[in-house]
Parts: sequence; structure tokens; C-alpha cells
Amino acid sequence: MREKLFFLSLLFVMTLMGSLEARPMNAVKDSCVIEVYAQGLPAGKIKLVGVYGDQNFLADSTVVDASGHFTLRRKSPLASGFYYFLMPNGKNFAVLLDDHEQFFTLRTDAKDFVGTMKVEGCLNTELLYRNFQFQAVQDAELNLLANTLKSAPLASVEYRQAKERQEVLVAERKKHLEELYKTYPNSFFTKFKIAGQNPDIIEYRKANGDIDTVRQVASYRGRFWDGVDFSDERLLRTPVISNKLRRYVKEMIPQHPDSLIAVVDPLIRKVLPYKPYFKYFSNWIALQYENTKTTVMDGEAVYVHIINQFFTPELAFWDKPENLEKLRKHAWEMEASLMGRKGPDVVAKNQFGQDKRLYDIQSPLIVVFMFSPTCEHCQKEAAEVERIYRKWKDKGVDFYGIAVNTTDSEWKNFIKEQNFTFTNVFDPTNRAIYAKYYVDITPEMYLLNKDRIIVAKNLHANQLEQMFERELKKLK
Repeated sequence: MREKLFFLSLLFVMTLMGSLEARPMNAVKDSCVIEVYAQGLPAGKIKLVGVYGDQNFLADSTVVDASGHFTLRRKSPLASGFYYFLMPNGKNFAVLLDDHEQFFTLRTDAKDFVGTMKVEGCLNTELLYRNFQFQAVQDAELNLLANTLKSAPLASVEYRQAKERQEVLVAERKKHLEELYKTYPNSFFTKFKIAGQNPDIIEYRKANGDIDTVRQVASYRGRFWDGVDFSDERLLRTPVISNKLRRYVKEMIPQHPDSLIAVVDPLIRKVLPYKPYFKYFSNWIALQYENTKTTVMDGEAVYVHIINQFFTPELAFWDKPENLEKLRKHAWEMEASLMGRKGPDVVAKNQFGQDKRLYDIQSPLIVVFMFSPTCEHCQKEAAEVERIYRKWKDKGVDFYGIAVNTTDSEWKNFIKEQNFTFTNVFDPTNRAIYAKYYVDITPEMYLLNKDRIIVAKNLHANQLEQMFERELKKLK
């Protein structure tokens, strides 16, 4: 069994570390002073936490005294972005600052940080709390209205009145933001808020009057990134981009490899000219669908596609050619066993020293069962696999077992103990299966149809019979 590769995770650490600015050793003047007076805040340590993509990092720390006063003083400025102060009692409050807003004062009450916040000297944080405080007034009523809309009958007066009131409040919220945008068009806050807004839902109808949900979703998805200025790296140091990217990829695209590739590929190409975004998007999306990290059947196809297309020496500027070569080799090892491809043939010796060819099996369906005798999950599934084989062997299903990460004697003892009666092979050199049927965590099961196309993978024993019924039904 191959060792797990961690190259992409390392790239994320590099991304995170790259967001921290080095402090000049010869600096003598303060470049950042943040004064905070928080009534009722207990004494203790204060942490300043920064954001980069979907990662939080410790940017700095200081100490609050018994009166609720603390000062964060730095020789190097903070990078523009979204930060939050983490209190000794676990509560926190946020600040949004640009590179020229490094000297400011905050006054608040620990009982209600947002509602009582007063900001002096930091326009973007002031606008942030002006917006927070406006929304807080509306939120309680909007929550009540949402509950009414969920419970009231669609045709009821109660539903209609709640809907009308909701639309009024939403319009007020939009007007509030538009006034801030108009007054402060060049502020970081304006960029931040516009980037975080969702597009309006446009209602499309079919000829018969029904809602055209396919067109509606496509329209919404097509406008989802319209408010984001990809030339502004500051937005990556806020939660906005990571939240949008997660929602876009995980909620707005059917979690099927073909659907995902069709949407994420154009998105990555869209940000290709904007290096920080290209680096973050390609790494983040690939990580979501790396083998063992995805629950999507054949999610590895997304991973392989991104590595092949974007992790090249010409494009992946953030890494060394030798690391990229290892990543691309890792993707190549998976490529032959992606769903929809013809399963490669395998020839290896069984426990009696006879060559057994996968393609010699005549049954319409073949399960390629990869296992390791020392694997705890393999030991648990072994009896069920044998039971299913015996039940289905006369119904058009056969099994081809491949032992991995073991020794000849260990393998032979295991199949004897488990009373396996289906074909079992082992190649101690690993040449028989290398770059054919990828296995990272055992047991691994692939299902091949009559044309020997891989129609399912990453299966558990309790999923096999349902897959058999589905595929055999196609043959009738």
C-alpha cells in the first residue's frame, strides 16, 4: 500500500506563512498601535488572529489589564485584512483595516462588543460596525419572519404579509449598503462587502409556467463571482473568498466528477491571471477531492484533472519542479482507475503459483477487491465479501482479489483463514498492479461491467449488492 502524499497540505502551509510579513530587525518606530478599552473585560492574554483563505493564524498577542484596557503595539504594520481579537473568556470581536490604518482606538463593553463599539481612526472598522449594528436591529425580526414563511401555508394571508415585510427589510438593508458604497466608494470595506454579496435570484419560467430550476441555478452560478475584484489580494485576507469558494464548489455544483470539472475548470482559468487567487483556488479545490479526503465517488477525477492542467512548472509558480513532478506522478498513478475508463487487465500468480488473468473472467460483472491481511477493516469485511461472492457467483458476478502491502506467507495464511473461494493473486514486486488500480487505504473495491468499464469504486461490502442489481438490470 502506497504511503500517503502530503504535498498539497504543505503548499497550504506555505501559503499561510507567505501571508505573514517579516518584522524588520532595525525598525525603531512603531508602525502599528491599536488601543482598546473594553469595559468589563477580564484581565488575561489577548490574541490577534488573522485570516488567509480558510486558514486562521496567530498574528500577534498582548495582555489586557483589570480595567479592560490593552494596547497592541507593533514594529511592523499588519497586512490589510480581517482580524479578530480573541478574549480570555473565549469571546471575540473583529476589525477590518487597510495598510494605512495602523493607529486607532476602540471603545466597547464586553457585554455587547458589537452594539457598543466606538471606533476612532480606522474608517474600515468603523464602517464594519456601522453595518453590523444596522443588521442587528433587523435580524431578530427577519428570523421571526423566516420562521413564519417556513410554517405558514403558501396561500395564507399570514404568509403573504410576512413575505411583504421581509422584502421591505431586505430592501432597507440593500439601501443602507448602497449609501455606504456611494459615500465611501474607494474603501476596503466597500470592496469587502460587495464581494460578499450574493446575486439576486432571477425567476425563469418554462413554457408551461413551471419554474425552470436548471436555468435559474445556471444563471445564479454564472453571476456568483461578479462582485469580486480578483486584482485585490486584500480580499484573500478576509473570510469572504473562502466562504464563497466553499459554497460555490460544495453547494452549487452537483457532487459528481464530470459536473465538478465542468464548473471548477473555468473558474480556475478565470483567476489564472491573478496569481494569489490562482494559487489559492487551485490548491483548495484539489485538496477537497484528493483521495481519502473526499466522500464523492471518484472525486479523485477532479484532483487528477486539476493537477494535470494547472500544477505544471509553467503555471504553479509557488513550488519547485521536483515537488510538482511528484504530484503529477501521484495523479498519473490514479488516472487509469478513474470511473468511466476501461479497467486495466492484471496478471499475477494465485496461491498455487498459477498465473490468473483478470480478463479471463467471463462473468458480466467483476469486483476487483484489494486488501491487506494486516488491515483491520479488511479483516472485518472479509467474511461479508466471501458471503456476497457465494450468493452472486451464479448470478453474473465474480471477484478478483489482489493482496497488497503483505508477504507471500501472510497472504496465503489470510486467504486460508478467511476461506476465500474466489480468485486471489499477489505480486510481491507490485508490478502487476502499479498505476492500474489505485489503492491508498484498504480495502478498496472497483466494479467492472461487461465491457470492463469501471462503473463504481471506493465501495464498501454493504454497497455491493445494490450496485450489482443496478448493473445487471442494464443488461436485461
